[in-house]
Amino acid sequence: MVKLLIIADDFTGALDTGVQFAARGARTCVVTDPAYDFSRTQAEIQVLVLDAETRHLAPEAAYGVVRRAVEGALGAGFTHIYKKTDSALRGNVGAELTAVLDGAGADCLSFLPALPKMDRITRRGVHYIDGVPVAESVFGQDPFEPVRASSVAEIIAAQSETPVLVHGLEETAAAGCPGIHAYDAESDSDLLRIGRQLGQEGLRLSAGCAGFAAALAEILELRGAPPVLPDLAPALFVACGSVNPVTLRQMAVAEEHGFPRVHLSPVQKLEESWLETPECAADTGAWLAAAKRERRFILDVNDPEGCDDTDRYARARGMTTEDLRRGISAQLGRLVRQLLEGGLDATILCTGGDTLLALMGAVDVAELIPVCELDTGAVLTDFVYQGKTHHIISKSGGFGEPDLFYRLALSMGAGDQEEDVIC
Repeated sequence: MVKLLIIADDFTGALDTGVQFAARGARTCVVTDPAYDFSRTQAEIQVLVLDAETRHLAPEAAYGVVRRAVEGALGAGFTHIYKKTDSALRGNVGAELTAVLDGAGADCLSFLPALPKMDRITRRGVHYIDGVPVAESVFGQDPFEPVRASSVAEIIAAQSETPVLVHGLEETAAAGCPGIHAYDAESDSDLLRIGRQLGQEGLRLSAGCAGFAAALAEILELRGAPPVLPDLAPALFVACGSVNPVTLRQMAVAEEHGFPRVHLSPVQKLEESWLETPECAADTGAWLAAAKRERRFILDVNDPEGCDDTDRYARARGMTTEDLRRGISAQLGRLVRQLLEGGLDATILCTGGDTLLALMGAVDVAELIPVCELDTGAVLTDFVYQGKTHHIISKSGGFGEPDLFYRLALSMGAGDQEEDVIC
C-alpha cells in the first residue's frame, strides 16, 4: 500500500499541496511539528503532510530538519516521499532536495517545479512567473527570501553539490542516472505525462509544488470518497500577513468593492502588551461590529501606501527584518484569537503561511485536515476552538487573481448586497 509523506517548507504550501490529495478523497492530515513522531500516524492516513517550517532557516538547519523527517518516515513504513518546494523557488531548495536523497540513502530524485495553473512554468531549465524569469519577477524583490537566479540548476547548485540533470519537454522521463532530475513542464498534461513515464517506482522520491502533487495523486492512485463542502459563515474576514504585491492588489480590489480595511499601526502589530489595553478593547469591538454589519473585513499588517511608520518604528528599536516577520505574524495570530473570543462569526481568510501558523499556535492546534480548494491555492480547512468549529481559508501571498477576495465573498453570500452571483 502506498503511504506518502509530503514535506513542505511553510504552512500554506503544506495545505495547498495536501488538498490535491484530499480533494480526491485520500485520507490526508497536515501536522505542524517538525519533530513529529511518524510512528504515531493513524493507520488510515494515506497522505501525511509535514509543515517543516524551513523556508526561513539557514540551509544547514533546513537540511537537518528535512533529512531527519525522511529517515523517520521511511523507518515508520512510508513508501514515498514528496519534497514540496515553493512554486517561485524561494527558500532552501538545493539543501532540502539533497537532504531527501541523503535521508533515503538514494542517489536519484525527480524534480518538477512547475505550477501551470498559476502560469509558473519551466522552459529549457529556466523557471518563469507569468512569462518573466523568476529572478526578474516580484519574487526577485521578496523582502524575506528573494530569488536571485532563474535557472533551476543554478538555484539548486547554490546550496548543493548534487549533480542536476535538466530534461526538456521533448525528452522521455527517466531517472536512472544519479542526481536531481529537473523536468521542464508548461501544462498540467506535461506534468501528468512525465509522472506516468516515471511510474510509481520512479516517484518514490520526488519533489515539486502543488502542480505536480495533483498529478502524483493520480499516479499513486490515492483516492477515496470525495469531500463534502461544509456550510460556511456568510461573512469573510481577511487576516493579511503578506507583503506580496499580488495580495496587496487583491486587497485594493476588495476595498474598491466595499471591504472595510484597517491598517494595523506598529504598536498594534508588534506590542503584545497592547492586547490588554482599553484601546485594544475599543478597536477590536469596532472591528467586530463592522465585520458583522458589512459581512466582510480586512485586517492588514501593511502600512498605508506612502507610509513608512513600521520601518521607522523598527529602526528606532534595532529590530531586524526577521524580528519584524516573526513579531508581526505572532501578534496577528494572537489578535485573531482575541477576535474569535470576542464573538467573530466569519470564514477567516489567512494570507501567508506565517499568519496561519501563528493562528494555529495561538489556539493550540497542531493538526489540520484540508477539505478542498475554493480557488487555485485557496484551501479550505477548519479547527475547533472553545467548542466551536471555525472555517479557515489559507492562501499563499503570491497566489490568486486580483478579484479573488471579492469572488470568495460573493460565493459565501458576503459580497455586495445587490449581487448574488460570481461574474
